[in-house]
Amino acid sequence: MQNVVDRRLFNQLIAGGKRDKPEQVVRHLGAMQAQDYHQALWAIGLRMQFGTVADVEQNMADHKIVLTWMMRGTLHFVPAEDVKWMLELLASRTLAQDHRRLEQLELNQEIIQHASTIIYDALHGNKRQSRPELMQLLEEDGISTKNQRGYHLLWYIAQSGLICHGPKEGKLQTFVLLDEWAPNAQKRSMDEAIGILAERYFTGHGPATVQDFAWWAGITLSHARQGIEAAKSRLVSEKINGHEYWWGEPVLVGSRDAEPGVYLLPGYDEYQLGYKDRSAVLKAEFASRTIPGNNGVFMPTIVIDGQIVGIWKRAIKNKGIDIEFDLFIPLADRAEEITMAAERYCAFMNLPLALTSFKE
Repeated sequence: MQNVVDRRLFNQLIAGGKRDKPEQVVRHLGAMQAQDYHQALWAIGLRMQFGTVADVEQNMADHKIVLTWMMRGTLHFVPAEDVKWMLELLASRTLAQDHRRLEQLELNQEIIQHASTIIYDALHGNKRQSRPELMQLLEEDGISTKNQRGYHLLWYIAQSGLICHGPKEGKLQTFVLLDEWAPNAQKRSMDEAIGILAERYFTGHGPATVQDFAWWAGITLSHARQGIEAAKSRLVSEKINGHEYWWGEPVLVGSRDAEPGVYLLPGYDEYQLGYKDRSAVLKAEFASRTIPGNNGVFMPTIVIDGQIVGIWKRAIKNKGIDIEFDLFIPLADRAEEITMAAERYCAFMNLPLALTSFKE
């Protein structure tokens, strides 16, 4: 499986060629998990030639990438020009399966429409409002936002295509109208859309299986196969260990001597989260340490020669960033490379690396 691992490192832009701009990274991967906002910024940054956290946030402020709830009902960064057809293709399925949750929260289409009107009126004209501000407006108009009702309304209305996340104001994320934030977003037929999504996924994540694609996109296997069929002329396939793997046009996989073999990946990174079967890069005995409690929280990981072999934690202080490494196996001979990877992260954050430590 080492061939699969090497190709994924390069196709995911972790090793080898990087991209110059954040929107190029996001477009290459199709969409990027952004459940943890700050981790998602680093997921983009590590795949760029150069750049800082401010560059990625400015790219968002420039309407190049959009943050919204997309596939599987979770937050993703997506290219601004693609957000509408992706929502129509992917989010509509999530909303169609939301009946039980709506009943639990005592929400219905009449309430959702009422809330949508309130939010539209508040944001129309390129205005932006924070989540607490929108919650207050709903409460003032008689719509209770307690017990997750307010969050779920924003989640539902965003996937319906009315709103998306705007730039942060201080520590608060704002919301804007999607039509005003991404006015040039394209529409595509469903047949065309699923083919483009398949091409992007396998180009940016391959080698991967149809099961991986279906899981990542939150679609059925039959729909995933339809996407592969539509993109087949632009993909390559190979049987590996009895499974059919797909990827984009072949890339030159250089030797490990040409690139550092150590990377600090953020939590929820596509390298781990972008596949149903993660066994190629993560040994089963380590899974509980990267996803503690199996509760959906993906820790930042240390990747060495393509394998996830540890986790890391940061602490931002006045003097800089302290980083603690927790390795699953003895790798003392790679300590210098691990520190170099930490320095790259700190450069992205535009802060010095103050202290490193290895957990015993």
